[in-house]
Amino acid sequence: MSKNIFSINSKLAFSFLFSTLSLLSFASPIEPSSTTLIFGLFAGLLALVVFIVGLLSDSIIKLLSKKVEGAETTSLFNSFKNYFLGSGQSKKKKSVNGKSISLKEGFDIKLSGNARNDFKKYESNLYAVKPTDFVGLKPIPKMLVKEGATVKAGDALFYDTGFEGVKFVSPVSGKVKEIRRGAKRAITEIIIEADAKNEYKKFNTNVSSREDILNLLAESGTLALFIERPYGIVPSLNHTPKSIHVSCFDTAPLAPNYNEILNRLNKNDFQKGVEVLSKLTDNVHLNITNNTDSSLLDNINGATVNIVNGLHPAGNVGIQIHHISPINKGDIVWTIQPEDVAVIGKLFNEGIYSPKRIVALAGNVLKERNYVETTQGVNIAGLIKDNLKNENSRVISGDPLSGTAVGKDGFLGFYDNQISVIEEGDEYELFGWLIPSYARPSLSPTFPKSKTYDVNTNTHGEKRAFVVTGEYKEVLPMNIYPQFLFKSIIKEDFEEIEGLGIYELIEEDVALCEFVCTSKQPLQQILRTGLDFIRSQS
Repeated sequence: MSKNIFSINSKLAFSFLFSTLSLLSFASPIEPSSTTLIFGLFAGLLALVVFIVGLLSDSIIKLLSKKVEGAETTSLFNSFKNYFLGSGQSKKKKSVNGKSISLKEGFDIKLSGNARNDFKKYESNLYAVKPTDFVGLKPIPKMLVKEGATVKAGDALFYDTGFEGVKFVSPVSGKVKEIRRGAKRAITEIIIEADAKNEYKKFNTNVSSREDILNLLAESGTLALFIERPYGIVPSLNHTPKSIHVSCFDTAPLAPNYNEILNRLNKNDFQKGVEVLSKLTDNVHLNITNNTDSSLLDNINGATVNIVNGLHPAGNVGIQIHHISPINKGDIVWTIQPEDVAVIGKLFNEGIYSPKRIVALAGNVLKERNYVETTQGVNIAGLIKDNLKNENSRVISGDPLSGTAVGKDGFLGFYDNQISVIEEGDEYELFGWLIPSYARPSLSPTFPKSKTYDVNTNTHGEKRAFVVTGEYKEVLPMNIYPQFLFKSIIKEDFEEIEGLGIYELIEEDVALCEFVCTSKQPLQQILRTGLDFIRSQS
């Protein structure tokens, strides 16, 4: 929680004194005398000195408070906006028992085409589980079913010998229609043709010890709902996380409004899910923002609630972890989404695996943009068909910065709750490098900033050598040096990569750096290469 050393009355008094001295310093009488002028200059100088001393004191207090592990962030003043207008936190009383963090770095890419507040139900007859959604799995995992096999929701489809005991299960009941393969016969999709009954496999949830809970999570497929940091991989049964973090908001372009999602989750399932998480570690963190407005989080037990405010990527759980409990070498941290906390709660309440999703269907080329209640891995062809203003569009499972292009007949990604559709940018712009063009989102725009932008997938530049601009630091609210990190990854300097903080990052955290990069470097791809390199050497 951010503390202000000055009380409200003290701040008002300080403001009055500062304003009075400033007015005296700049007041110009009609016929100024030398005495009045000297007094005015002296008062102005005094006000300037007081102001500078105040700023320096504030900076020193902030630096000292940051060095104390677990301490609250302390500030002498509120921000300028909060000082005069009042903070959102004071307007909306939050039940917060953790930290309050305000981030300065970041950039909101305001794209047009957000999902409208309209909810529909959608189910397809096809669903897919994609081994490619899980980082760290071998290209050809061990299949437990063959084409034509009948499965229930929760029946295991495959496992990987690198994550012994962790099962990947079917989201619905039906028949295994096809096992698709890619290059070198790698398995890319296991497609399930759903039946009308949607039967569930029943799990025995009468467990209490941590080991038994973990085994149940692994057997039911719900352990795969977590992402383990560092490396962004599927968790291992043998690892004990020092903390589990749940980001209850999203700041990515076209991201869903999490208030709408949270308010549609079952509160009993969510509370049960939090209780299960609290048995896996002593530190469960629910991270919200001042705009979070959901009764789901009222009187929640078993978790610490933190407030994080700022521009994108403030909603990324990796950024939140960095400011709440940074990942050092040897630390293990798990993350999970709020919807999946409720999925775990439903497993323990009812004994079934029911991976429901509330998906934001967004993008300016869509005729209808809304929220869709559906199931994990659903085929999205029915949502796109006859819904495009421009057929030359890219369909992305996830957000436009870090999502995956899946095509118009693709499937929703395992961890995704957003489908973004934007125009394909495959046309050259004549002298695009020379003359000012249309308004577009940019960190340093030529034209005045627009409220929202229609965009395409053009990168507006080509890959070249790194240009030192400091742009990455402007949009990455972390105490690391990203440009040096990427260079050390390229030259495979193990010690430098470790020292520059790679353990705290996965691809989504640097997606905004990639967007603003003058050199158009594929930073997400470079980071993944570095993570795989470090993991292979560990």
